Amino acid sequence: MNHAATAGGYPQGVKLGVDVGTVRVGVALCDRDSILATPYKTLDRNARKNSDVRIIAGLVAELDVVQVFVGLPRTLKGEERASAQMATEYAGLLAAELAARGIGVPVHLVDERLSSVTAHRNLHQAGMSSRDHRKVIDQVAAAGILQHAIDMQKARGADVGSRVNVPAPAVKPAAGEQDKSVPDMPVDTDRSSDNGRQQ
Repeated sequence: MNHAATAGGYPQGVKLGVDVGTVRVGVALCDRDSILATPYKTLDRNARKNSDVRIIAGLVAELDVVQVFVGLPRTLKGEERASAQMATEYAGLLAAELAARGIGVPVHLVDERLSSVTAHRNLHQAGMSSRDHRKVIDQVAAAGILQHAIDMQKARGADVGSRVNVPAPAVKPAAGEQDKSVPDMPVDTDRSSDNGRQQ
């Protein structure tokens, strides 16, 4: 599962977009041919339990998603502020949750300048009242983030955004087993103090 074919250096298949807010998180999906991104759902952000992160990871597995794009808010000058830090941390949580589940799906941060502005404008044009925007604005913004990402992939013929890397957990050897991270190195306690010395 989640083994994506690649063309032009980026995965082919269903992709998922995420718009991170302090209160809500919007989720969007695109079709297998990466033609159209559509709003999917809005989740309540639970920063204490991160239940929303687990829900998204579950969607990645359930819908056979091949790539996730998390919007990185920047100012019009390209500066990153508190909201960008929040999105970066969220992308890290999601990447770690996927890795913990053994799901090898890449998470990328992509520029989302103006995505919320565009989402509000699109909803106005669709005839939706401002009062009703709150229910769907996050998932519409997520669709905007995802659409931008898949369009850029096609235009460039290459992957876009910056991949979120998860630090590999330190694997401790089982009791009575030698540490496999240093193969064929006998343990010599008398000379251990020399290990850090340059030759």
